[in-house]
Amino acid sequence: MPTFAWKGKTRAGKAQEGTVTADNKDAVALLLRRQQITPTAITEKGKEFALPRLGGGVSRKDLAIFTRQFSVMIDAGLPLVQCLEILGTQQTNKTMARTILAVRQDIEGGSSLADAMRKHPKVFDDLFCNMVAAGEAGGILDTILQRLSTYIEKIVKLRASVRSALIYPTAVLVIAGIVVWVILTWVIPVFATLYEGLGVTLPLPTRITIGLSRFLARWSPVLLVGMVAGFFALNRYYKTEAGRRVLDRLLLRIPVIGSLLRKIAVARFCRTLGTLVSSGVPILEALEITARTSGNAIVEDAIMSTRRSVEQGKTISEPLKDTDVFPSMVVQMVSVGEHTGALDTMLGKIADFYEDEVDVATANLLALLEPIMIMFLGAIIGGIVVSMYLPLFGLISQIG
Repeated sequence: MPTFAWKGKTRAGKAQEGTVTADNKDAVALLLRRQQITPTAITEKGKEFALPRLGGGVSRKDLAIFTRQFSVMIDAGLPLVQCLEILGTQQTNKTMARTILAVRQDIEGGSSLADAMRKHPKVFDDLFCNMVAAGEAGGILDTILQRLSTYIEKIVKLRASVRSALIYPTAVLVIAGIVVWVILTWVIPVFATLYEGLGVTLPLPTRITIGLSRFLARWSPVLLVGMVAGFFALNRYYKTEAGRRVLDRLLLRIPVIGSLLRKIAVARFCRTLGTLVSSGVPILEALEITARTSGNAIVEDAIMSTRRSVEQGKTISEPLKDTDVFPSMVVQMVSVGEHTGALDTMLGKIADFYEDEVDVATANLLALLEPIMIMFLGAIIGGIVVSMYLPLFGLISQIG
């Protein structure tokens, strides 16, 4: 039986690590959750440096489709095992198909749906499993699955809107970088050779451009390796507790970008917490799950701080205000929801509002980036072209 090294967090947010012997990673994750430890990394001893398998993942879109179909079948009165059998055999994603059929097999063995799904944390996260458990306990599994599918679809839409807004500027910058690199490494040396043959005195802008061209021609491989190494080093640093907090705090402070990220975090917080509360998940457990799915370490710390205050008998809005992460409007609306007994409804309205705000913010960001990128790229490429033609202008004036 293999041995696994694990890292995780307790309910209080304290980091822990250790080793355990188990059949597979899923068994380790299940064991840790029973000990009220949320695993953040599980690695089999002796395979720490194994290459990751390409593909084989389950996207949120696949999960949303499965959940929607599952809810329709349950609502139609089909037996649970039969629903999973049908859905498992018709899946085009092999990982999803294997997971669904494994869940069906566990249910046939006497396990509940939520417990069977908890064995597959890479597909069904804590939020999904806790909502399913609440649905089973309350006899409203079809309703819970409908809420889950709606929640996942909204999260997919939110991510897609942000991703689509970043595709254009990223593509433009990458293509422009390649064009500039080609000009500096292939075109400029031709002009440099021509001017050396003519023996003319080159103006300063031309000398700078030629010097940059020679630098890139000589050091391009080193720069490329350095960029790749820097990317991996930054990625590794971000995976540490301290690094994640430093970089996430820095991202939230970037002008325009930070405001957008804060709106995304608020929308995700309200949507997740509202979905969990409306499904009957206890508030402390709902806050813990919401914190883990926030996507930002600073927001996660703020939610966990709120959870600890709620555990001591305070309301949600009171500690939220002290975190300085959530806007005052959100705090006030949450307070109204708590006092009126309609917290889930209020959270849903806040989520709708901030999801619309994210759409507007991404559109405004894209509109702002377009002229900036055009001016920036025009200045660079135009400056290179003008600097290389300056000596020709001087020669023409001498001939004239």
